[in-house]
Amino acid sequence: MSDHELHAILAAPNNPLLTWNAPLSEEHARSLIDACPVPDGGRVVDLGCGWGELLLRIVEGAPGSTGDGVDSDPVAVARGQRLARGRGLDSHVAFHESSADGWTPTGYDLAVSIGAVHAWPGSTREALRALRTTVKPGGQVLFGDGFWTTPPTADALKGLGAEEDELVGSLDDLVRAAADAGFAPLRTTVADQREWDVFESNGRAGWGERWALDHPDHPLRDDARATAARHRAGYLGGYRGYLGFAYLVLGV
Repeated sequence: MSDHELHAILAAPNNPLLTWNAPLSEEHARSLIDACPVPDGGRVVDLGCGWGELLLRIVEGAPGSTGDGVDSDPVAVARGQRLARGRGLDSHVAFHESSADGWTPTGYDLAVSIGAVHAWPGSTREALRALRTTVKPGGQVLFGDGFWTTPPTADALKGLGAEEDELVGSLDDLVRAAADAGFAPLRTTVADQREWDVFESNGRAGWGERWALDHPDHPLRDDARATAARHRAGYLGGYRGYLGFAYLVLGV
């Protein structure tokens, strides 16, 4: 047994507790989809899509539309393909095992990128510039990224395993960065504390504990619980209340 095996067990694409890999409620998701209408026969791309839950719902609600889900994780791509087949959307949504920064098709009506700025070397600002070129005039981008609600403490940074400059800054800084990239900021919403708590509880911390309870004799049981405890402590004793997550609807 290895750390690699434990990582695979607890990885987000293998976690049945997660609907999407972001702090997002069903109500909030519906409001985002409503804010990004896709014309009949429109084209949608989700860059860094994971298993593409939001992409699938957008295409499902837009008759005749098609979607491309792009992610470098083969496990996430495979989960997305299974979900598409299960909903009868496999002829409308194609998943591609590719890096977001290497995806070259353009002319989309809507581009989505949620929590995936790490796919671009320059992080947030480079991601925004790249997304700007992906959609056609009159199109939109649905962009999700982190921000600091207040300057983070050392414990917050340690719990997150991050440096302060890994995020563009405050919420205002994030929206300004979108405007600087040539977007018209149309709508800004943020994950509330309940969305964060549910996401973190269903993430590696909660899934690790649940998996350990379901596999009491597995040789990795104790390692899974230890990993869950570290993540729980990093959140509750670290970045809870410091790390925010924003969803921006941006016009072109």
